[in-house]
Amino acid sequence: MSPVLAGFLGAGVLVLVVVVLVLLWSFCQRRYLRVSGHPPYKFIHMLKGISIYPESLSSSKRIVRGIRRADRSTREGDRGCPATGAGRGLVLVDAENNILDVPGQLQMSHLVPPAGPVERALPVRADYCCLDSSSASSSQTSSKTASPFTPAPSEPEPEPSLGAVSLTVDYNFPKKALVVTVVGARGLPAMDEQAGSSDPYVKMTILPEKKHRVKTRVLRKTLDPLFDETFTFYGVAYSSLPELTLHFLVLSFDRFARDDVIGEAVVPLKGVDPSTGRVHLSQQITKRNMQCESRGELLASLSYQPVSHRLSVVVLKARHLPKMDITGLSANPYVKVNVFYGRKRIAKKKTHVKKCTLNPVFNESFIYDIPPELLPEVSVEFLVVDFDRTTKNEVLGRLLLGLHSPAPSGASHWREVCENPRRQISKWHNLNQY
Repeated sequence: MSPVLAGFLGAGVLVLVVVVLVLLWSFCQRRYLRVSGHPPYKFIHMLKGISIYPESLSSSKRIVRGIRRADRSTREGDRGCPATGAGRGLVLVDAENNILDVPGQLQMSHLVPPAGPVERALPVRADYCCLDSSSASSSQTSSKTASPFTPAPSEPEPEPSLGAVSLTVDYNFPKKALVVTVVGARGLPAMDEQAGSSDPYVKMTILPEKKHRVKTRVLRKTLDPLFDETFTFYGVAYSSLPELTLHFLVLSFDRFARDDVIGEAVVPLKGVDPSTGRVHLSQQITKRNMQCESRGELLASLSYQPVSHRLSVVVLKARHLPKMDITGLSANPYVKVNVFYGRKRIAKKKTHVKKCTLNPVFNESFIYDIPPELLPEVSVEFLVVDFDRTTKNEVLGRLLLGLHSPAPSGASHWREVCENPRRQISKWHNLNQY
């Protein structure tokens, strides 16, 4: 036998073995998926040359594959098992863990109470993200239950404890300096639901002038961090201490999104006498107060089309924006529009930059595909940013529209959009400090 013929025969046998192994693996995988249960909803991600798999799991490339089972409910009916509610489901498959099984069912609280804990949707880079509804079965159940466009009435719940921050205050008379030591914090809530922990750090400033801004290092995976970091503020007269207030902002670091705000603590120095030595203080952490000085106003318009499942967001214009340039010139504003599902950002867009104006007119619209049952957990964030070529861009103000908005006007606007589909609803909103 010639060497060439032997080589061809060996290559053919190798190809045949690989094909058989692939078919065997595919058969085993499908059989496993039929046995395991999965929630009756799906996310369809339109891939356009970018990696969109969850960044919080690892930085390696992952793949999301939707596996449809059109006749699953029929088969379960033949076996005498109760149907899960939809004819089609989805399994999230990645390159390392093979299968990500998501427990519970993604339902609105005012439709059918969930049978188990609801897991947050996985974070995706959704410049090209498209969220699809579960199936036609949801439209059948909607005729028997409340409309998905009418959010459930919120019941007052007791605010959970956010912990406490401990510090010491001292004064250096020879150097005329205020010395503040951030000792640590205790009893912080877990901002990372999967790990059950947080990566806390503290930002501190002296009110009312806000001239001094410092922050501690980040401590990984702890709810009782011990920072023990000392900050010295020079040029603070001892006679002015009763007029000053220490403001602590406690945050949890997030590598792939905006850091989560745990809360704030305000410590007035009135009545604190560090002349005799170091004074130890402890202050409870409270929910961040978003009320602040005026940062301008933004006119936004929203509309939801229930048939096409499309949310239309229009950034119309802004007015009375603050001057952030040290030269006193007008700003160069633009607006960043971020869409969040829970705590994870799923889409981001931005308008064009408007040169040298504090009252810009944008008139730019953005379209997002969102199923109606996900609207209660979706929020839209507007960040008005001052563009600067030489230094870092600075955020002029922030607006959040959604049922979980800290501002009553943001929650009422979102509720009105949900209750009045196919109507374009425009409102002015005050911008808050970012």
